[in-house]
Amino acid sequence: MKEITEITSIEMADDFLEKHELSFLDVSRPECSVCHAILPKLRELLDAYPEIHLGHIDANVVEEVASQFLIFTVPVMLLMAGQREYIRADRFVVFDRLREQLDQIYMLVNEEE
Repeated sequence: MKEITEITSIEMADDFLEKHELSFLDVSRPECSVCHAILPKLRELLDAYPEIHLGHIDANVVEEVASQFLIFTVPVMLLMAGQREYIRADRFVVFDRLREQLDQIYMLVNEEE
């Protein structure tokens, strides 16, 4: 399964996004049962995309994540290229659709290299 970087501050989030060309941020809360169900599926999905790095943010710990990324509910998953958001999946994620979106973006990024 895809390795997760635990992000515990906005500064860490900014560094994580700056360090990796493609990043997926998973924002959740410990009391969210949907969050707990989605994360293992996301980790499994991202195994097929070695260039995408996965970071996890607990919204209870990093409260400013809501304003930084305009998050109104959890779970939220954001595919970022640098500081730019390309995919936002929240609440009830359709993983087949998410895979299609990832395939398209991944193909475009790899073509540019």
